[in-house]
Amino acid sequence: MAGVIPNQQLSTMIASGQISATPPVTDAQIQPASLDLRLGTVAYRVRASFLAGHGARVEDRLAEFEMHRVDLTSGAVLEKGCVYVVPLMEHLALPKGVTAVANAKSSTGRLDLLTRMITDGGTEFDRVADGYHGPLYAEICPRSFSVLVRPGMRLNQIRFGSGDAVLNDDALRALHAEVPLVNGDAVIDDGLGFSVDLRLPGTTLVGYRAKPHTGVIDLDNIGYYAPAEYWEEVHSDNGQIILDPGAFYILVSREAVTIPPNYAAEMAPYLAMVGEFRVHYAGFFDPGFGFEAAGGAGSRGVLEVRCHEAPFVLEHGQIVGRLVYERMAEAPTQLYGVGIASNYQGQGLKLSKHFKAA
Repeated sequence: MAGVIPNQQLSTMIASGQISATPPVTDAQIQPASLDLRLGTVAYRVRASFLAGHGARVEDRLAEFEMHRVDLTSGAVLEKGCVYVVPLMEHLALPKGVTAVANAKSSTGRLDLLTRMITDGGTEFDRVADGYHGPLYAEICPRSFSVLVRPGMRLNQIRFGSGDAVLNDDALRALHAEVPLVNGDAVIDDGLGFSVDLRLPGTTLVGYRAKPHTGVIDLDNIGYYAPAEYWEEVHSDNGQIILDPGAFYILVSREAVTIPPNYAAEMAPYLAMVGEFRVHYAGFFDPGFGFEAAGGAGSRGVLEVRCHEAPFVLEHGQIVGRLVYERMAEAPTQLYGVGIASNYQGQGLKLSKHFKAA
């Protein structure tokens, strides 16, 4: 059946060698509809971001663009504003008809840590061609904070599928009628629209803005850092904020979103024409996110927003992105938020897991 491959089928792919790794894949990497990818032991500092291109290997392009190598074995800092390529521990031998898509993990995106996957012969970031056999690489560009990384850290995730699994608007409306996907009216237009909440109840705090000059963040430190050392609070008493060019913000969606067990969803930009900003890169929602049976009653989507060339007034309720729902090939045996370490079930406005709770 066409659709996104669930956790139990991922286990089968690992057992058959379609997904392999050194050291072997662990159970902790397997999510309801995706597989966490692990950093290898070396990072290549490169002059610029690149794609391998048709018929070319990433390894050969590294020889062209490499500036120096960083040994990650004992931990090393990836510096803000630099571009690195890190070979991943995982390797693919996909059968014909199976493709894959990668995303940054939620915590990665909330640190403004641009992480994209590249492959041999690849002409797009984060896309793996039908039947691909070869290695995987992560391109990492810290945008707001320098970070300390080690081998085995999981900054991005990959999901596999076959056929056309995307729900069209009619199918999405039917699903919403069966299982409410948002708490309120659903704006369905090439996906499920979601808007920004700039009137949070009982507070003028509506978001956070990354400070420009901060210390290093060790990605192994959970609940460790004081938010005020890395973030400025963003307040609004009139449902508006002005986004500054080049600045990075953490905001929250007005809608509480539900992903039913037989579906997954990807966050996508709304329209470039609606403003001088974009919602950031971490954008995959596993089956069960916000689902009542998984311990949620809808969960807000955290918005990672970067402003572009001109200051822009963002207003409460403005649609800033959309969720594209995809069918699962079959229901996963594990749901987000049930029996696994799901950091963001039932979330509101929330920084990454590395920061102390406010």
